[in-house]
Amino acid sequence: MAGGWSRDGAVQDQIDDTVNDAVTGARSRLPKGESLTHCEECDEPIPERRREAVPGVRTCIACQSERDTSVRHAAFNRRGSKDSQLR
Repeated sequence: MAGGWSRDGAVQDQIDDTVNDAVTGARSRLPKGESLTHCEECDEPIPERRREAVPGVRTCIACQSERDTSVRHAAFNRRGSKDSQLR
C-alpha cells in the first residue's frame, strides 16, 4: 500500500529499525566480564545461580530491581508528531 511520499514498506522499516535499536541498546547494557560474589552496592552475597544465569552480574536481585525501577530510558520516535512536522 502506497503511503503518499513514502515508498511501500517504509513504515515497517521504521518499526524494524526502532526494534533493532532497542535490542542493541538492551544488549549494550548487559553486564560483561566476571561476576562478583558480593553486591557492589549493599555487599550482600550474590547467589551462585544468579551468577551463572547472568554472567558479569555486579548487583544482587534487590539492588538490581531498585535500579531498574529508577532508571528511565528515553524512547526515540522516528516518525515524530504531526505538530513537529508543521513547524
